[in-house]
Amino acid sequence: MNSPKNILIEDFDYPLPEERIAKFPLEQRDRSKLLFYHNGEIAESQFFHVPELLPQNSLLIFNNTKVIHARLFFQKVTGSTIEVFCLEPYQMPVAQAFEQRETCTWTCFIGNNKKWKEAPLSRNINIDGQDITLTAERIKAVGNAWIVRFAWNGGASFAEVIDQAGVIPLPPYLKREAVSSDNERYQTVYAIHEGSVAAPTAGLHFTPEVFEALKAQHIDTDFITLHVGAGTFKPVNTATIGEHEMHIEKIEIDKDNIACILNHFGKPIIPVGTTTVRTIESVYWFGIKLSLNPDLDAMHILQWDPYELAEKALPANEAYRNVLNWMERNEMEHLDGDTQLMIAPGYKYHVINGLITNFHQPKSTLLLLVSALIGDAWKDCYRYALDHEFRFLSYGDSCLFIP
Repeated sequence: MNSPKNILIEDFDYPLPEERIAKFPLEQRDRSKLLFYHNGEIAESQFFHVPELLPQNSLLIFNNTKVIHARLFFQKVTGSTIEVFCLEPYQMPVAQAFEQRETCTWTCFIGNNKKWKEAPLSRNINIDGQDITLTAERIKAVGNAWIVRFAWNGGASFAEVIDQAGVIPLPPYLKREAVSSDNERYQTVYAIHEGSVAAPTAGLHFTPEVFEALKAQHIDTDFITLHVGAGTFKPVNTATIGEHEMHIEKIEIDKDNIACILNHFGKPIIPVGTTTVRTIESVYWFGIKLSLNPDLDAMHILQWDPYELAEKALPANEAYRNVLNWMERNEMEHLDGDTQLMIAPGYKYHVINGLITNFHQPKSTLLLLVSALIGDAWKDCYRYALDHEFRFLSYGDSCLFIP
């Protein structure tokens, strides 16, 4: 596998006028435009037609992560406002952190940090008629983030606290504050597991009616979890990809998911969204690592693993079988891990046969992932979308890519 380290990010730039960025979603989720790329041809449709366009006997895999109200605002007595942006729990699984009922510790970005002196911040909230005081205490700096300990009274879970106290975090390129409708529309209809600070936006177009149409077309579905971090919006500020440090994201995947994917090898496997791509391809590389060391105790996929382990590649069913056997040996029903996987031109996909996704920012790692699937055809697709009034980015229109 060719290493992408020398790829120039400027080759993945394109003009995106501000007015083409969708600032709000369409009234109906499944009425967005759909760009369909298949066998080198580009066609235009609407999203509710996607079940008819998918190959027969496909397996669609979704990311059922749920966006948390990650932005917490604290008002100081001096009038200054401090924003504490919760990124991920510190040294604790996500689900366990949300179950805490007195205190928990998170890695956070802090806005207006210079105004925060030593004393803890506090604010009052009300949950089901009960007054609760929430406090935030800085523990230590970690890179450009901080470790923050939250504490509260009343016995509510942290999931309840943050849901009441926080604000849903919209992508910075929307350049607006969240409104009440974003609480529903910046979530997929199948979101379950709280932990993301950004939505898996390819899934925003799905509705119960589309899921019914998928059933009618005998399209199978399955759901995994990757909690999307703020790093998904991290721009590539280096000249080459090799100089860019990929962000790390948390993965949760069940043994049943592994078995489902194993049973569908030989049929089209199509992820919904780039986070789903990274999850199921990361599991493949974990299977490769297990073939080299069956005694690994956890899944950690590093940025350049696929390119450094390319000569050790196995058929996808063997790699996935390694993971399933490892889970069974360790009596695990759930696989928790993390991935820093960089997918860029030169990457060989081992599991997926297509992709449903939105239109991505210029010079982004997400655009590199798309290019790894369809090559330079991404330029034709994006040029077509710009010429035909498609809406871009998180609340924008959709693509179905089947090379």
